[in-house]
Amino acid sequence: MNNLLEAHSVSKKFGDFTALNQVSISVPKGSIFGLLGPNGAGKTTLIRIINQITMPDEGKVILDGEPLQAHHVRDIGYLPEERGLYKSMKVGEQAMYLARLKGLSKDEARTRLKYWFERLEIGDWWNKKIQELSKGMAQKIQFIVTVLHEPKLLIFDEPFSGFDPINAILIKDEILRLRENGATVIFSTHRMESVEELCDQITLIHQSNKILDGKLTDIKRQFKTNTFEVGIRATDNLLLEKELSEKFLVSPANFKTLGNELKLNVKLSEKDIPNDLLSFLTSKGEVSHFVELIPSANDIFIQAIKNN
Repeated sequence: MNNLLEAHSVSKKFGDFTALNQVSISVPKGSIFGLLGPNGAGKTTLIRIINQITMPDEGKVILDGEPLQAHHVRDIGYLPEERGLYKSMKVGEQAMYLARLKGLSKDEARTRLKYWFERLEIGDWWNKKIQELSKGMAQKIQFIVTVLHEPKLLIFDEPFSGFDPINAILIKDEILRLRENGATVIFSTHRMESVEELCDQITLIHQSNKILDGKLTDIKRQFKTNTFEVGIRATDNLLLEKELSEKFLVSPANFKTLGNELKLNVKLSEKDIPNDLLSFLTSKGEVSHFVELIPSANDIFIQAIKNN
């Protein structure tokens, strides 16, 4: 089958509060799947159900073609938003302990930990106590023990929290490498720039309901408005703006250029094509900037939430 994980009509209530309402997702094998939503939307509840920390009131979860069962715990690596390392333990001692819980032998755990400690350049941390580490340093340890047992499914909840930009790039590259090596990733974050860089597909949950779902490229096409950012050097900017407004829907634009161009956002009608606009502009002056405004993941997130 093409999906590693499927959730079918999953619902969960806590007393009178509905945390999830008939939510279904399909996570393709070898993909990075963005699970998005504002605080309190239901993302963490769904993640906890996948990890069998809590059970759904309705619906079912399928992992690699089988109904979710207790033994699937070893097929999943989970990095929660709230970290849980024992501060008084030494780094190596704790990493070994957590690796053994995941089913690795002592020798296998030590071999894999040595590899990852060298890879992330933390080999000299083995005998440090967790309480001696910064938040970002402790986060590297959490990341290692999440991926160490090479699970089929990795779930990262705000994985870049606590990292400086250099280490955030390092972990991002490792996530991409894990995907290239066959892992399937569920990625939950509020950092929309990370969604742009990493995710193949997204699901957006709001107030316990799924409101958006699909490939990120397809969703961007759905939300684009056929608007172009235009910069042009003309003899008479005011006259050109007037002529443009008679043919298209025009509004001021704000982007940086090296000259004193006329800067506009130009929205085309359904019957217009970009070449019509470009031909008109080139007949009026020197075009220095011509870019279609593709909605960002952040734009889509905000618009979808506002519309629901």
